Amino acid sequence: MVGTGVPDAPTPLSENGLRRARWAVALVFLVHGSVTGNFATRIPWIQDHTGIAPGLLGLALAFPAIGASLAMPLAGRVSHRLGARTALRVLLALWTLALLLPALSPSLYVLCPALLIYGATSGMSDVAMNALGVETEDRLGRPIMSGLHGMWSAGALLGSAAGTVAAHAGTDARLHLGGAALVLTLLGAVACQGVLDLRSAPEEHPPPRFALPPRSALIIGAIGFCAVFAEGASLDWSAVYLRDELGTDAGLAAASTTAFACTMAAARLAGDKVVARFGAVRTVRGGGILATAGGLLIMTARHPAVAMAGFALMGLGIAVVVPLAFAAAGRSGPAPSQAIAGVATIMYTSGLIAPSAIGGIAQATSLTVSFALVTALTMGLVAGARVLGVPGRAAGKRMAAPAGDLERS
Repeated sequence: MVGTGVPDAPTPLSENGLRRARWAVALVFLVHGSVTGNFATRIPWIQDHTGIAPGLLGLALAFPAIGASLAMPLAGRVSHRLGARTALRVLLALWTLALLLPALSPSLYVLCPALLIYGATSGMSDVAMNALGVETEDRLGRPIMSGLHGMWSAGALLGSAAGTVAAHAGTDARLHLGGAALVLTLLGAVACQGVLDLRSAPEEHPPPRFALPPRSALIIGAIGFCAVFAEGASLDWSAVYLRDELGTDAGLAAASTTAFACTMAAARLAGDKVVARFGAVRTVRGGGILATAGGLLIMTARHPAVAMAGFALMGLGIAVVVPLAFAAAGRSGPAPSQAIAGVATIMYTSGLIAPSAIGGIAQATSLTVSFALVTALTMGLVAGARVLGVPGRAAGKRMAAPAGDLERS
């Protein structure tokens, strides 16, 4: 059962109740993504406000990932103590309110701790909402995780749009992010009212504050690592690739990044139907083939349209891997929150190192060689897809796995 300490015999809900819980957790994902989108657009303002150099800004921007990695293992204990719904309500509110902290930071020495808190609240709420997402999926008996992550991507795009409007209007980021934090906190509180209310059995011991993730989570995390590395490389370097390697203008180069993000969001929103039809294993293998083909197009492109098609294929291919990795982690053992935290930590690490790794390789060789590494990692999705198959569960409503998952895993 998802959420550490949740009893093995859940209270049955009506079909309407489960549908409400599904849309409630989808709204939670939308809110979570909107925080990220709003923050990302105001990073230039924050840099100007604090007066720090680009190199120091890069150092500061590592702190959210550090905070998330340190705090994620605590999410299971919080859920055990408060119950899944209350824990998510508290953690999501802390995350939305933390949106204001970076804008209030006057210097690097304040910004780094602010971003550490921002990342910690992000990571804990991320684990809590994914654990509830997996449990909702299991009770419904059909895939929803890809759509939930599609809602996160849609939220990030909406947040980015709001932030872009505020930035173009010259709005002070403290005013913009403060208003966004208030709205998203209220919206998150409303959303959390409808999610599943899972509570720990009284006789169960709380999970440890810190514990190494199970071996199964490490293997699942390795597959997620490949996908997140490709995602981070494409988002951060696609525009640079088109500009430097193919000589495109800045507008077309920037459009490639937007197109990649939109492709990812659309593929995730449609991904549940594909997973329901073909199963997780075949979907990830097919996605790995698409992403590898996209990488080869990027590396051999002599025209911007070909490279943009390659990035589109890359986005289509990797879109569903992260939600399926969370779903597999949630079913991988007796402590789902611990497994989800372990997988999330590995994927956060991948997103942290991908941009700098691509830049380092490009400086030593070329961006084409950098994307050869990305292409090699997408091939790993084909080889390792079987670990994302849906295992049987002893209790609760189990999601039916198509025969392809069982036969090919």
